[in-house]
Amino acid sequence: MLSEHHRQQVKATVPLLEAGGEALTRHFYGVMLSEHPEVRPLFNQAHQASGAQPRALANGILQYARHIDRLDTLGPLVGQIVQKHVSLQVLPEQYPIVGSCLLRAIREVLGPDIATDAVIEAWAAAYEQLADLLIGAEEDVYAAAAATPGGWRGARRFEVVRKVPESVEITSLYLRPADGGAVMPFKPGQYIGIRLAIDGQEVRRNYSLSAPPNGSTYRISVKREPGGVVSNHLHDALGVGAAIDLFPPAGEFVLAPGERPLALISGGVGITPTLPMLHAAHEQRRPVTFVHFARNAAVHAFRDWVDDLVARSPQARRFYCHEQAGTLPVDANGRACTDLLARWLPQARDMDAYFIGPPPFMAAVKRALGELGVPPAQMHWEFFGPAAALET
Repeated sequence: MLSEHHRQQVKATVPLLEAGGEALTRHFYGVMLSEHPEVRPLFNQAHQASGAQPRALANGILQYARHIDRLDTLGPLVGQIVQKHVSLQVLPEQYPIVGSCLLRAIREVLGPDIATDAVIEAWAAAYEQLADLLIGAEEDVYAAAAATPGGWRGARRFEVVRKVPESVEITSLYLRPADGGAVMPFKPGQYIGIRLAIDGQEVRRNYSLSAPPNGSTYRISVKREPGGVVSNHLHDALGVGAAIDLFPPAGEFVLAPGERPLALISGGVGITPTLPMLHAAHEQRRPVTFVHFARNAAVHAFRDWVDDLVARSPQARRFYCHEQAGTLPVDANGRACTDLLARWLPQARDMDAYFIGPPPFMAAVKRALGELGVPPAQMHWEFFGPAAALET
């Protein structure tokens, strides 16, 4: 049980985590992934190599230590972690592995003079509290998915029934259950976890659901990443008729019901979760401004689909911006900035704004929305990959 003494010990480590949290988490991942290969499929090795995953974990540990007295002040962080865990099917029996490796990393990186027995005892109690919180919340989500019509628990075998190139970088895969049953609905903006074997190694990833719910199939739209093991496999090796395991839909970056005007702002492959959102706005007859930024026409996916839906929606407007000029007409050339959004978004800034894309793009959009007076509570964003703080 986490005592007041434990809380004070944990809070005393905050300055150390601020200064060297990433070194600690890098050591943690090195120990865990080398000594416990059974958990490797849960972690994206590209995010490990780039440092994104250690940075995200360091930020999460720091936020937890800072708010150990009032976990409710962590805001959406806990919910985001739960949804990511659910999408990859993190299980209760994996938590002790993480805990033992984390405590070992604290001891080995901080050293025995700082990471005393009292500090390790405090962090052990703190981790147990956090693990219990996450395990309980994740079980609620697993159980709800299993109880939903068309839902399931764990992995379910699907087959690829169609592949469609959407741009020179993005290909859509249409997936149908191998058992012929229905699939559970999902909220616009959610993603789904996949599991497959590549060269004998199990890998797991999650991808946004890019088509509106239809009760029978799911669609993911995958960008080919240079050197991306999974994305290149999905593009090149996974053909029509191939099998793939899916976990139930997850994610908290979802379109909330409301009557305020809606702004959907995406960059690159970030367009994928905004497509079901745009369709939902169309069905609800909700005023919506759809803004998409792409490098050029060749990589701009789903243009015809968006144009068709907007043409059938009197309350919808759309704007395109390409960084590089080309032959297809666009509304501007350049990158996301306050001037462009000021020109395209509704003059009344009381709107719900959803934006997603590469982190620098999201930082620019968040800064621009703030300058335009959109209330912070009405801004919503999601990261592809590990969650981290969005600097502006």
